Amino acid sequence: MFDFFRKKGGVQPAAAPAAPQYNTAPGTEIRYHPELIDQLVSDHQKLLGIYGEIEEAFAAGDYARVSDKLDEFRGGLQGHLLTENVRLYIYLDRCLAGDETNSELIRGFRREMDGIGKVAMNFLKKYEAIGVDKELAGAFAKDFATIGQVLGERIQKEEQVLYPLYMPQY
Repeated sequence: MFDFFRKKGGVQPAAAPAAPQYNTAPGTEIRYHPELIDQLVSDHQKLLGIYGEIEEAFAAGDYARVSDKLDEFRGGLQGHLLTENVRLYIYLDRCLAGDETNSELIRGFRREMDGIGKVAMNFLKKYEAIGVDKELAGAFAKDFATIGQVLGERIQKEEQVLYPLYMPQY
């Protein structure tokens, strides 16, 4: 009955190949995601882009835009940290549980990022009102530069040391 809708010549479209199904990390339901590292690196680039926009807005004295961009930065950073915590750190911790050296490295990265995340969130909370309280501008430049340096160094370490450890569990 539905032959009418088939293409002429009777050729049926090929079914899309199934995506590979990866094993879960031991003791979890967290699977390897081949796109995860690309997503995290993309997050880094977006955060660095927003950082640059904040820098430009501050230099122009556009504190309302600084405030808006700080809010955008907060959302991006929170999403990134959540993804790292749930999909990266837990996965790596479980997959590399038998490798004492790498396990300690991962725990160290996670502890360090927890500390950096708290400092960054405190910074964002402190300056969220910069759009209406111009007196905050005096200390902003120094604090902003410090946050930028710490986050830049952290991004470099993650991409060079941590992310290469992320592999499928077999």
